[in-house]
Amino acid sequence: MATSLKELAASLGLSQTTVSRALNGYPEVGEKTRRRVLEAAERANYRASTAARRLATGRANALGLVFSTERNILERPIVMDFLTGVSETAAREGLDIVLTPTRAGEEADACMRLATSGLVDALVLTSPILDEVRTSGIADLAFPIVAHGRPLHGQSVPYLSIDNFGGFKRGAQHLIELGHRRIGLVNGEARQAYAQDRTEGLGAALDEAGIARAQNLIRYGPLTFTLGYQSTLSILDEPQPPTALLASSVLVALGAMKALAERGLRVPQDMSIVAHDDEVAAFPPSMATPQLTTLNSSIRAAGARIAEMALERIASGGAPVASEVWPVPLTIRGSTAEALD
Repeated sequence: MATSLKELAASLGLSQTTVSRALNGYPEVGEKTRRRVLEAAERANYRASTAARRLATGRANALGLVFSTERNILERPIVMDFLTGVSETAAREGLDIVLTPTRAGEEADACMRLATSGLVDALVLTSPILDEVRTSGIADLAFPIVAHGRPLHGQSVPYLSIDNFGGFKRGAQHLIELGHRRIGLVNGEARQAYAQDRTEGLGAALDEAGIARAQNLIRYGPLTFTLGYQSTLSILDEPQPPTALLASSVLVALGAMKALAERGLRVPQDMSIVAHDDEVAAFPPSMATPQLTTLNSSIRAAGARIAEMALERIASGGAPVASEVWPVPLTIRGSTAEALD
């Protein structure tokens, strides 16, 4: 069994250079030779080391992801589903993934170190990193970068986002069509672009319907069950509580439903709920009773596509690729009904 490139080349009677080029897809290697090398490598269970691949191709064959430890994001199911999508593309293309944790305020330095380390061929950034003014200079790195989420400060980074504004406007319109005039919103952190877009989507729907905006019916924070629960209790204590609620995740909606049940309120008879569904495997809308009306967009599919965009930037020598904004369709289920007042 061959355990090194040298031994594999000797067993085939070929030079190490020819074998390396065949394994790494160089076009100057004939198809017959390439097949012979690949078959021999498979029989020998040979895998080129990262260092050998880098020397042969000038590429690390790896994607880098930088995340902040401030928010403990690896504890969140939505992040794990995103990483699953990235991993699916990476595995299909034979790429490694380099996860780089960084403390709050040090994201820009971490990106710079990773981009210049030779360990990765592109960086995948999540929108919270590019929502900070202090990290806006990342966009100026001469390195293939793609972002998941719209960069808040208009940085020229190709990104994949969903239509948060249009989606939440449609969700609010659905509730308005059912006769609701007081609509609450339990949203993500106010400093993040997607949360701002969702707030404005609700506001635009209210404006078009001639309904006054009610800032006292909006709450912000990390998208957790606890946020949904505590925020809903708080909103219910307002002088004129809402008859309908927009929730920025299924998990938030589940927390809201617990709060409503504790107050003796029923869904949808006393409170209609529309939730954003990232299609996280651990929290399907069907787990709620009644099943949730949702705005839908797969975070796993987004992860797979953002990795493809990174590969496109690598293949183009770092040239920009087109940003994408995915629509957010509404699926009506049992958690919304006509307003009673």
